[in-house]
Amino acid sequence: MDDERKKVLLETLEKLSPTDQSAVASFAEFLLGREPGFSFPAQGSTDPVRDEPVEIPEPEHIQAPENERVVAALKRLSKTYPMLGKNKMLGVTSDLMTQHVLHGREASEVIAELERVFQEAYETLKQDSD
Repeated sequence: MDDERKKVLLETLEKLSPTDQSAVASFAEFLLGREPGFSFPAQGSTDPVRDEPVEIPEPEHIQAPENERVVAALKRLSKTYPMLGKNKMLGVTSDLMTQHVLHGREASEVIAELERVFQEAYETLKQDSD
């Protein structure tokens, strides 16, 4: 990519909200992952630059508000567990959202399941980093 194109891309990216910047980064990682022979390093295993173990931070517990909606719960859990890759969580969270929206599964059940899924993914990440 030439320097002018990089400059335009960076300027455009900086104008986006943090959420949209994250979405662009996730999409770029998705596209990169489709390249033949490319594979991402195991998340949480080592720092790819220093080849040292990476310390996984503890989740920052955020209290769920009363009558929380599923989308708000997803946002809360993403903030609670920022160390979990959004791409990794996308499949299961979208399945649960579909169960709620299209199949009428109760929000409280879906939120409880989301909390369990995030907690288990975090525990797996911690175990993999040890």
